[in-house]
Amino acid sequence: MSEDKNKQIARSILKGVLWSGMFVVACGSPNFVPVILPQIAKSISYKIKKRKNEKWRDKKLSNAFYYLKRRRLLEVQKKRGQVYIFLTKEGKKLAGKYQINDLEIEKPKKWDKLWRILVFDVKEDHRIKREALRGKINQLGFYQLQKSVWVCPYNFHKEMELLREFFGFGRDEMKIITAYEIENDKDIRKHFGLK
Repeated sequence: MSEDKNKQIARSILKGVLWSGMFVVACGSPNFVPVILPQIAKSISYKIKKRKNEKWRDKKLSNAFYYLKRRRLLEVQKKRGQVYIFLTKEGKKLAGKYQINDLEIEKPKKWDKLWRILVFDVKEDHRIKREALRGKINQLGFYQLQKSVWVCPYNFHKEMELLREFFGFGRDEMKIITAYEIENDKDIRKHFGLK
């Protein structure tokens, strides 16, 4: 398997363990990996082209799993016939970074005619985090109304919760406002391709 493909699958496993919190598998066998592979594959919604040989898929997952274990991003503990798989501190950091990198605002088929406005006020002590947040918001396609005021016509509450948590900001530092109208919104509508 190519190194890139291995890393891509490893990245999916990290995010899967982050979302699920921890895998717990009842297993008396010392060779527990074949038992957990289907659970990992299901958890990460791992989709690869159907092959004649299912062992091919399992080998990819197994390689990625051991890659993460070698890098000390995953920890495995066996207690009383159960195997616990969870992320180490470094694994959590990396999985969180992947989660933020893959963040996208879902665009519904029909706009509900509401504007979502993000206002943030982050102290100078956290300037680096503030600039990283500003960069991510820009990357997500928001329209900058003012220096720390950004607009989007689509619901982004879930995504902002992830960003708050990732950057360690409180609700007093990042606020979301939902509005029916923004005065003189011609440029904003043009930015999002709305009529």
